[in-house]
Amino acid sequence: MPVNPWPSEWLRGLLTLAVLRVLADGPTYGYEIAARLEEGGFGLVKGGSLYPLLSRLEVAGHVSTEWREGQGGPGRKYFLLTDQGRQEFTRQAQQWRDFSSTTDHFLVPFPGAGSVPENEE
Repeated sequence: MPVNPWPSEWLRGLLTLAVLRVLADGPTYGYEIAARLEEGGFGLVKGGSLYPLLSRLEVAGHVSTEWREGQGGPGRKYFLLTDQGRQEFTRQAQQWRDFSSTTDHFLVPFPGAGSVPENEE
């Protein structure tokens, strides 16, 4: 699979929701969030995109953080979804489903798609 299989503007639009979804499974750290997103088919999400987003989520009250000791290495900053963050995830997920449905409906093939235009027959 390519490093970034989707247009970057699509990923920017969905990254917050995707990160909230990862955190809905439980506390985790930045590298693991990026790995889960990549495994989920979003491609490589770099720290320069991920960490500022996590910081914004923390400021908004959707995420809290805690430092945990590392096993044989440095400690890690873990990100935890707050109750407010769960509510925000639920709200955004419903909005995305509505938007996706609207988009799917709008993008149905136009009349004559896939056939030879009438003036070329």
